[in-house]
Amino acid sequence: MIEQTGGSSAREIAPELLAQLRRAARPYAVQEGGPHGPDHSERVLHSALYLGKKLGANLHILAPAAILHDIGRSEESAKRGAICHARRGAELAMPILEQLGYEQDEIKAICHAIVAHRYRGAVAPQSLEARILFDADKLDAIGAVGIGRAFLFAGQIGARLHNPEQDHTRTNAYSLEDSAYREFQVKLSKVKEQMQTELGRKLAQERHAFMQVFFAQLTRETSGLCSYLAEEMD
Repeated sequence: MIEQTGGSSAREIAPELLAQLRRAARPYAVQEGGPHGPDHSERVLHSALYLGKKLGANLHILAPAAILHDIGRSEESAKRGAICHARRGAELAMPILEQLGYEQDEIKAICHAIVAHRYRGAVAPQSLEARILFDADKLDAIGAVGIGRAFLFAGQIGARLHNPEQDHTRTNAYSLEDSAYREFQVKLSKVKEQMQTELGRKLAQERHAFMQVFFAQLTRETSGLCSYLAEEMD
């Protein structure tokens, strides 16, 4: 058993172990880069720890799940979504966790959280830690950070800045029409309804409201700039 600190309801993770997990995950995150680079995993970790401490989760399970949750992402990107990064991430996490001294029941709990974190995944999060990781990952997909990440991805694939005139039900992911606004219409606008914890839902509602304001302003500026400026001058 790896040494831990803290109480039974919100067991902490040793700083040295946290550093080892970061080192193990970093090459995968760097390889993927963009909106799923190392900074994404760090933000998810911080959100997960915040939620976990508030809700009394086992941080010894939650922290490694957060750090390792996207290590299968680069393989999914290479296959343009043909494989599930959550399932692949759990497979890659197993030997890492074994090498770091986790016991089999702990590995099973961590890998379940990794598998269940995916937005469109077939595996529903069952444990408190899995529900928190799901929420922490989704919180990073919405709000100001989520908008920034959506534009970052759109830039990677050469998509347009804004395309509100498009019927987004007739456009495809990874295409030139896969703009940040398409991501909002197809996916991000629905995230608030899928949150797994009450606290996660509250935070998601706040971030959703900001996205609505932002894209409304962006549409005004890009589709009617002259009339918009004239109205402002009147």
